[in-house]
Amino acid sequence: MSKSLKTARRGGDAVSAVADVAGAGAVSRRADRAAERRAAIVQAAMDEFIARGFAATRLDDIAKRAGVAKGTIYLHFKDKESMFEELIRTAIVPFVGRLAAPPPVGGSVRDMVEGLARMFLQEIAGTRRADLVRLIIAEGPRFPAIADFYYREVVSRGLAAMRALIQLAVTRGEIREPKLVQHPQLMIAPMMVAVIWKSLFERHAPLDAEAMLQTHLDLIFGARRPT
Repeated sequence: MSKSLKTARRGGDAVSAVADVAGAGAVSRRADRAAERRAAIVQAAMDEFIARGFAATRLDDIAKRAGVAKGTIYLHFKDKESMFEELIRTAIVPFVGRLAAPPPVGGSVRDMVEGLARMFLQEIAGTRRADLVRLIIAEGPRFPAIADFYYREVVSRGLAAMRALIQLAVTRGEIREPKLVQHPQLMIAPMMVAVIWKSLFERHAPLDAEAMLQTHLDLIFGARRPT
């Protein structure tokens, strides 16, 4: 092969490599823009759902708030229900995943439950995420598909994880009443009370959710010994 032909081939390979890099960069930028639009749509959906309620929110309202055309929404979501499901996946499901982790070595089940409950009070009950929970409670009966999704992705997984923690506490002797394993709902009751109370009655009788939590845990695990 002549020297000039080899040089030309190397030059062609270089041009091809540059083109590949440029093409990959363009694809990456398009993907980034699509992700940004999707995030904007999800945020707008959350704002609209909280402000108007699920039933009253229209896709036009969401598109306007997100600053996109209505048709753009359909590139990412098929309907309002799928947008609401995305909100639950991103805002609440990650917290439920933390329940499945075992207590740290040397740590008690009570300490873990207490830490998770405090995290819930701070990251969900004390934020706009609580509005999503309240929305499920208020409109779930009218939209059973949404309630079913929430049960499947959040409630059932959370109860299963809490049941496992209660069973571990019973085995270790931290909890004396084994029947509690059958009713893990009792363990999470203060968290749900906090969500509902703060939205409806806080202005009449402010709730000290932390103090309520400690009293609740003392009833289940026994009062802590003074140190």
